[in-house]
Amino acid sequence: MKAPNLKRETRYGVPAADQVLYNRNYVLGYSYYFRQAKWALEIVDSTKSDTVRADNFRPDYRIPERFRADLADYSSTGFDRGHLVSSANQIGSDIQNSETFLLSNMSPQHPKFNRKVWKELEGETRRLNLGKKVLETYVISGPLFFFDQEVFMIGSKNDNGVTLPIPHAFFKSILVETNTGALKMWSFIIPNEDIKDSIPLDSFQVKTSTIEKISGLFLWESLVGTKIKREKGRIRKMW
Repeated sequence: MKAPNLKRETRYGVPAADQVLYNRNYVLGYSYYFRQAKWALEIVDSTKSDTVRADNFRPDYRIPERFRADLADYSSTGFDRGHLVSSANQIGSDIQNSETFLLSNMSPQHPKFNRKVWKELEGETRRLNLGKKVLETYVISGPLFFFDQEVFMIGSKNDNGVTLPIPHAFFKSILVETNTGALKMWSFIIPNEDIKDSIPLDSFQVKTSTIEKISGLFLWESLVGTKIKREKGRIRKMW
């Protein structure tokens, strides 16, 4: 199902999904097949405020029950409810932060992936957004499945629950619009596993087209034919 470009976040395109969910400060494309988001698209808003992290994880009742994850589906699995749109990226208001805790914004993540390398990349993105040359920072994130590898599942065993496939990896593509109108991009694929601290983030950088080939998504479709500088190296060195 193709969604119309109604929100600021979708200025540079919005991929297809079974159900597109419009939140106050991000847009998400949900997959009924995978019982989790295919992608989540946001404009980073990490300005300092009095907002406190909500931590109110809850089901997203806009999704039909037979495709909808519940808290019980993650319970005692050993996997984190990993944010696609980071809580710390959306702190302009309490409701803005709270919406990042909808389970539609979660995917099963290895704890040491979620709390280490994924968290590091989220932090680098926020620091990038604070650069003097940055006008806006657009981010699209999502799970990746490699169909030449076995897919493991977590979730409820009873009739009322769903099972969730565990992604093999996650992607994040960061598009920056500078104050001069230039566009710069960084894209990453990181395995959903414990990554050694000694491995730098730039070792996970890929071409955006690589993400598209694996995911079957068309990222930043409004930029077809536009010249974009694909950045290399650690994000912090660019600013």
